[in-house]
Amino acid sequence: MTADRPSLSIDDLDVVAPGAFVAAVAPLFEGARGFLGRLAVARPFGSADDMFVRAREIAHAMPLDEQLELIDAHPRLGAPPATVSALSHAEQGYGSRPARADDDAAERQRVAAELDRLNDVYEARFGFRYCVFVAGRPLAALLPELAAALEADRDAEIERALDAVVDIARARYATLSASGTEGPA
Repeated sequence: MTADRPSLSIDDLDVVAPGAFVAAVAPLFEGARGFLGRLAVARPFGSADDMFVRAREIAHAMPLDEQLELIDAHPRLGAPPATVSALSHAEQGYGSRPARADDDAAERQRVAAELDRLNDVYEARFGFRYCVFVAGRPLAALLPELAAALEADRDAEIERALDAVVDIARARYATLSASGTEGPA
């Protein structure tokens, strides 16, 4: 563990001071403070799998205001690239492929406008952001899923979004651990 790159080793995470733990795992959960404090006091975990099992349990058991804070810590689907974290930037596919002259700018604009519209409707209906595990899918492929979510029950959407938050964090942990990166640069 270094001062500028906290270790994500579970052995380290289980024993560091709560503030150091929060600093190390904050990028996995987009810095949701209430949740991170709860997760810090739930240690030791013993394994990364156990940490994420416990994270899911905590997320679902927290008071509603903290659940919404955790969900809303994530950026809007399709948010402008300059407004998202480095990890969200990579997950939403910004900069993942070089721009080509034959790229369809009109299609990108259509997708962006539809994401904005659907996000607005979703947030007005449910009172929180739509959060989904993008998993490398193109944003256009997520439009039907977001549109279908508008028909869901609010409580079911909260549960789904909380699961997505933990799934995103688990994937981030796996990516950072596999790459040998101890934390976001």
